[in-house]
Formats: sequence, C-alpha cells, structure tokens
Amino acid sequence: MKTNKKNLKTKMIVLICLIVVVPVVWILMQRLEGEKPSIVLEPPSPFIGKTHTLSVNVSDVKSGIRSLWVGLIKDGKEVLLFEKDLPSEGLIGGGKTRQASFKIKIEPKKMGITDGKAILRMVARDYSWRKWLHGNTAYLEKDVMIDTKPPEVAVLSRIHNVSQGGTGLVIYKLSEPCLESGVYVGGNFFPGYSGYYKNKNFFVAFFALDYTQGAGTELLVKATDLSGNSSRAGFPYYIKKRVFKKVSLEISDRFLNWKMPEFDVEVPPDSENPLVDKFLKVNREFRKDNNLKVKDIGRKTDNKLYWGNAFLRLPNSARKANFADHRSYRYKGHVIDEQVHMGLDLASIAHSPVPASNRGKVVFVGYLGIYGKTVMIDHGFGLFSTYSHLSAFDVKQGQMVSKGDNIGRTGSTGMAGGDHLHFGILVHNTFVNPVEWWDSGWIKNNISSKLETVRSLY
Repeated sequence: MKTNKKNLKTKMIVLICLIVVVPVVWILMQRLEGEKPSIVLEPPSPFIGKTHTLSVNVSDVKSGIRSLWVGLIKDGKEVLLFEKDLPSEGLIGGGKTRQASFKIKIEPKKMGITDGKAILRMVARDYSWRKWLHGNTAYLEKDVMIDTKPPEVAVLSRIHNVSQGGTGLVIYKLSEPCLESGVYVGGNFFPGYSGYYKNKNFFVAFFALDYTQGAGTELLVKATDLSGNSSRAGFPYYIKKRVFKKVSLEISDRFLNWKMPEFDVEVPPDSENPLVDKFLKVNREFRKDNNLKVKDIGRKTDNKLYWGNAFLRLPNSARKANFADHRSYRYKGHVIDEQVHMGLDLASIAHSPVPASNRGKVVFVGYLGIYGKTVMIDHGFGLFSTYSHLSAFDVKQGQMVSKGDNIGRTGSTGMAGGDHLHFGILVHNTFVNPVEWWDSGWIKNNISSKLETVRSLY
C-alpha cells in the first residue's frame, strides 16, 4: 500500500510539472527569443536633397515591434528625424505590430542641416524579454550626402526653329552629374545624351513636336540631380505652323477579302458585316497597339551618334502618301473611320531593294500588325528609322548597317493596298516628318552646324 501511495505521489508531482513547468519553459523560450528586428530602407539612395522622403520598413515576426528611432549625424551633431513607440499586447503577448512602414520627410535646410557627408542611423527594438525585458535591438547605418542645391543648366545652342511635326536639337551643359535631363515639349520628355563631346557635362537632346503641337507649345530643358533637386532652363525657339492634307480612301470588298485574313481578329457572331468590323478593329486597335510597340522600342537607344549627312530615300520612287495625312476611310460612300498616317508611302517597282537610310543598328525585324513585315534601325541618341510592308528581310536584329545597305524588299504585307514602302522617322517616342531628314540643307542648318559650333566655341 505504501509503495502504491508513493508511486501515486510521484506521478502527481510529474503531472504537475508537466502542467506547470513545460508551459512556463515554452513561454520563456518564445519570449526570450534572440532574433533582431529587420530594418529595410527603400529606396536605398545615398543622396538627400532639398526635400526627401525616407521609406522605412520594420518587421519582427516573433516578438513584435517595440520602437523605431531615426536620426542624422552631421558634423558631430545628432538630429532627431523620427521616433515612435508601438503598443504591446501585454507581458505575454508581445507587440501588437509585427510589420510596419513609415514615411519620414527630411527637409535639411528647415532642420538646420548643412550640405555635405552625414550618417543616417536607424534603431529598432522588439518586445523580446531579452536584456532584462528591453528586447533585441537592430541598427542600420548608411553614409549619405546632403545636397540641397539644384543643378545649373546652361543652353549652349542658340537658334531653334522647329516645324509642327518636325525635329529639333538642343545642346546644353550641366554643372553636376544628374539622374535625368532632357527637353520637355508640352509635357512630353525627350532625354539628353552625353558622349558626343569630350566634356561629359555636355548633352545633346533631339526633340520633336508631334503633328498636333503648334505655336503655343512650351519647350524647356529640365535636369534632376542625384539628390532629386531639379532646375529648368528656357531657350529661344520658333515653331512653324503646318497644315496637313485631308485624304479620302475608299475601302472595297475586294480589299477586305484580300487583307482581313492576314489578321487574327474576332468579331461578334451577330455582326452584319464581319469584314468591315474586322477592318475597323485592325485599323483602330491594332494601329494603336502597333504604334505603342514602335514607341516602346524607341525608348531604348545607343548612346552614340551613328548617322551622318542626309538620309537616303527609296531609289526611283514616287511619293504616294505624306506624313500626317488625315485619312477618312469610306465604305460604300459612308465614312467609317478616321486615322492619321504617321510616315511616307513610297512606291517603285514591285519587290524593290530597300536601302538603309543611314548608318545604325537594327533593333527590330519582324511582323508588326498593320505595318506588316518591318525593320527598325537605331541611329543613336533617340533617332530611329522604320521600314514597313516589306516582302522580305535582308538583315537580322542586332546587325550594324551602313547607309545604302539592303535591309529588305518592298511589299504589301500588313494593311498595304499595294506594293510600296512605308518609311518613318521616330524621335524617342514621337513620329516626325521624314522629309526633313532627306534634306542636306535642313540637316546642316538645324543639326550639324549646331554640333560643330558648340565644339568650336567650347
């Protein structure tokens, strides 16, 4: 009996230990965790400008966030930028917040912080019981540069005469390295490029007015430095107004039966005239998507001026359509659509060899919707030429071509009504009038003389 009572007592003690001690040990293990909070700075820029916003992400999955402190150490002095204590769920529960993001605005001048090198320091603590309930502490320090002065922009080119739907060139100098600089044309941005001159602070920017931008369009140079400080500079310019032709095109059933099978288009099953509905979808939606594709390619260019002198045109060709022709498409006497023609149509004999209009790098070879088989050439600094409706290709993507090299043959692919070449010129993201680029006098007055004048003066 005594032995049984003794065994029972022992079991009771063990059971009590299991009920009391094990949970206590588990809680201690959880609450005494030693993992430090995580601090992530986005974006991790080393520059702080006149006005700067820090995005700080803090997380602590196990114990929760207790506090965040952010300060700036400059010339031996510490400036408090941000401080926040976060709530807890009690001694056992830890912190209520496991993850948090903070936006911290820094205005150095208002805070009495001068330009120069500084240290950005961030300290985060959690609700762990470590260090006598003070928790784990994480530190993040980053060397930063305080720069509140905007860059200086000096326009070096003097005369800027631009036609509506035409191209212009601005040459300017920056006082410091910049994150971005270029010309704004009514809100559309054209980046500038260094590398043409030995002085890396000299920039060349080709810009364009689209066919809708006339005399009231604002032009200016803008530069943003590495700290986010921006400055603007105006320059003298004259915009020549242009009036574009209005053209009426008759769409026949023969054309629709010939062309629509080339496009994979779905129309509603109850369509009264499926071929017309397909045409409208191609002429509107495909055209829009195809132009966006061309413009997207035009945003990536080599930082080198490949071309020289006037651009070539298709030999022995007649011009069948002009740049920015305003087209009305008629079917059985009724206008069914209106679009703008963003290039020149040139016709010679069928399947004529097509020369590269100038030296450059082939950046696109392929089928492009309404444009059919198309080649695009990058001539550097954001200038591109396009060749569409081809029947065959003689070049590959990535290939360098010289002026006059055969790149393909004319054809009637895409929405072409007959064998011809659709020739286009693109400046960054804007189609312009190619005729200017055929004119050696225009190039001398508006491009080459400017480049050489700046070279000789500076």
